[in-house]
Amino acid sequence: MTDDLLAYADRVWRGEASTKVYHSGELRREGLREVADGAWMWPAFGNVYLFPTSDGLFCYDTGEKRTAGDLHAAVRARTDAPLHTAVYSHGHIDHVFGMAPFDTEAAECGAPRPTVVAHENTPPRFRRYAATAGYNGVINQRQFQRPDFRWPTDYRHPDVTYSDRTDLRIGDLDVRLRHARGETDDATIAWLPERGILCCGDFFIWSSPNPGNPQKVQRYALEWAQALRWMASLGAEILLPGHGVPIVGAERVRTALTDTAEFLQTLHDQTLAAMNAGATLDEVVHEVTAPAELLRKPYLKPSYDEPEFVVRNLWRLYGGWYDGDPAHLKPARRSELSREIAQLTGGADRLAERARELLARGEHRLAGHFAQLAADAAPDDKDAHAARADVFAALEKAATSTMAKGVYAWAAAESRAVLAGDDLDSQLRARTAGRTRWAL
Repeated sequence: MTDDLLAYADRVWRGEASTKVYHSGELRREGLREVADGAWMWPAFGNVYLFPTSDGLFCYDTGEKRTAGDLHAAVRARTDAPLHTAVYSHGHIDHVFGMAPFDTEAAECGAPRPTVVAHENTPPRFRRYAATAGYNGVINQRQFQRPDFRWPTDYRHPDVTYSDRTDLRIGDLDVRLRHARGETDDATIAWLPERGILCCGDFFIWSSPNPGNPQKVQRYALEWAQALRWMASLGAEILLPGHGVPIVGAERVRTALTDTAEFLQTLHDQTLAAMNAGATLDEVVHEVTAPAELLRKPYLKPSYDEPEFVVRNLWRLYGGWYDGDPAHLKPARRSELSREIAQLTGGADRLAERARELLARGEHRLAGHFAQLAADAAPDDKDAHAARADVFAALEKAATSTMAKGVYAWAAAESRAVLAGDDLDSQLRARTAGRTRWAL
């Protein structure tokens, strides 16, 4: 990309360009990018920020495993200064796997290993990841259509942890670390007051915030909103996000943070009000909406998560897993229920036919129910799976978020595998050939 990164970021802010170029990885080809005096950005899938000091480099986030070598090479193309301290914004794997080349370099030089700082909940997160590696592998294969993905079990643990806040002095650089809960329970925000630079991690990602991921552990929408408002009060001149391009200018930074806080606050307040009024989950999910004027913002489009997923996670936080339908308290097996419905309607083929009719009428959600019922009632029936593949492929095409697209595409691939007498991995590999997918 020949254009300047900050000029590109300005166009993205104005809605004159999308983040497609950023997500393509093209920005990394020129190595570290200067975003302010003494501030460099490695624009990877999970951004990395470096700050030279008289004691060595300070690094906020370290990126993912596949680009760790590229990150190290990019740093060494710019400076020979050792890495002094790195901070994990949180323990997701696209932020914590860039340390190995720097640790190896230090060992080979006989120098002290760089110090990694993180919140005290990060080591327990890594232990949980190791214990649930199989499940995490499956859900990330599904979410990102990565049949070859395997969840890691070994992590570079932090050398230093903190509880609520801690301050670092690295050479001439003042770094104030603050903990808040949002996407995770171990998030760290870095405020560099003398530079007016705010490193916010995944509290801001150039998409509607994602405290609703349907396949991940609990997330915290209200505390996320509160953290955003605190960040907005700092008066930062530059916002360096966990994903996406920088935001420059105090007014823009404040607007981005407060808009995102308002987005989450309104979903939270509407959901809680409905729950307090005795609504069921079905009623809450279909009645709570995000303000249209916020969804039109270039940094709040539901391209990764979706508002209704946030609502479901709020329900889980405040109301547990019971959804208000007594039949769901101790339900029959799904296959048994589907066979009974098929018998009443004239067979699985009739359910599949109805799924196609609903799809043709544009009633995608209802079509999904009938397609799934047909396949559950007759799991070996080719017609049922043909309908299911068509319906969920259409749902994937219509969906806006990565999370929804991943689930729908996986379902369609499952049915295509049945139709082809093939395995799911082969279907997914054929579907994603030539495309890059990332895992969070």
